[in-house]
Amino acid sequence: MEFLYFVLAGLLGGVLGGMGMGGGTVLISLLNIFYSVGQHNAQAINLVSFIPMAVVALIIHIKNKLVEFKDVIFIILSGLLTCVIGCVIAQQITGEILKKIFGGFLILLSIFQVVFTFLGKTE
Repeated sequence: MEFLYFVLAGLLGGVLGGMGMGGGTVLISLLNIFYSVGQHNAQAINLVSFIPMAVVALIIHIKNKLVEFKDVIFIILSGLLTCVIGCVIAQQITGEILKKIFGGFLILLSIFQVVFTFLGKTE
């Protein structure tokens, strides 16, 4: 039965991510708060679950001619570099500190969204 709860959390995160609502943020929070998954593992699960969603999104964007291939190499290389740096940093800090950093990120993101929505500068 516990497996079904994890599937439900994954589906909810995937649907919200597909809607552009930060599915990864929801998935990490669900896993951490309701399923007692440690912060490191929750973030790792989120990153792994992101791979198929990113592949599908990329295929759709290529099909709709929304990908500028001249920029792809720069984006891939910078993404890989920051991924490696982030992984090394995350391994060096405790789950509690990682939770606080993630919480701070969510607070800053919320403030950013409210301010730019209030100023009318979002899409």
